[in-house]
Amino acid sequence: MSWQPTKRQFLRRSLAGAGALVLAGCDRLGQTTWFPKLLATGETLSNTAHRALLSRKAMAQEFSEADLSPDFRSNGTANPNSAQYQAMVKNGFADWTLKVDGLVEKPVQLTMAQLQAMPQRTQITRHDCVEGWSAIGKWSGVPLHEILKMVQPKPSAKFVVFHCADPMEADGTVPYYESIDLDDAYHPQTILAHALNGNTLPVANGAPLRLRVERQLGYKQAKYLMRIELVERYDQIAGGKGGYWEDVAGYQWYAGI
Repeated sequence: MSWQPTKRQFLRRSLAGAGALVLAGCDRLGQTTWFPKLLATGETLSNTAHRALLSRKAMAQEFSEADLSPDFRSNGTANPNSAQYQAMVKNGFADWTLKVDGLVEKPVQLTMAQLQAMPQRTQITRHDCVEGWSAIGKWSGVPLHEILKMVQPKPSAKFVVFHCADPMEADGTVPYYESIDLDDAYHPQTILAHALNGNTLPVANGAPLRLRVERQLGYKQAKYLMRIELVERYDQIAGGKGGYWEDVAGYQWYAGI
């Protein structure tokens, strides 16, 4: 099936910012002095333009099963090398729980069985990586808004931070982290996925649970979820820019497509 973008989708892609314009060699560019400054400029323009011109409630393109990619490639971490994560893999994630806390009235720890007992959503969407590749997959999981309804965010909560199991440094430190605002958190296509293409989520793709925030680029789709934290501001998390790649390489915080 050949897909042609609508005017709205074309505009959304055009506004993705400077980070999406330079698709190859991202790691090398991130080490320069000029590229992070360019991304920072694009960040302001992209976020402002998206909010001004496009509805934050707009739905991402969904596809049919005939459009599924033959293989949904893994990118970044494919098997976290921490002892804690490897122990969970060994016992089939039987002891894994998702902690949800921060600025909430009712913090919880949820098992996979509890998550799977909640209302579910299945969607076939395209994953767009900042490196320039795309893949279409069928994701199933819990809409994030169902969990937010359970924990009851406090009025001061403005952002959702995702803490992950995959260490980003060679010495096994600095677990991956990302964040989104409540507009995206309550979007119906924002889910915590535990299945890919009708099967249990593979380790290479983020088992046991990963974020799907379908209107943003791939690095926002945090894998290996361990904790969700609601905060008033994200500039006090790690490097202060809202996510791992935002902090270390100057990627945009709002990576809308």
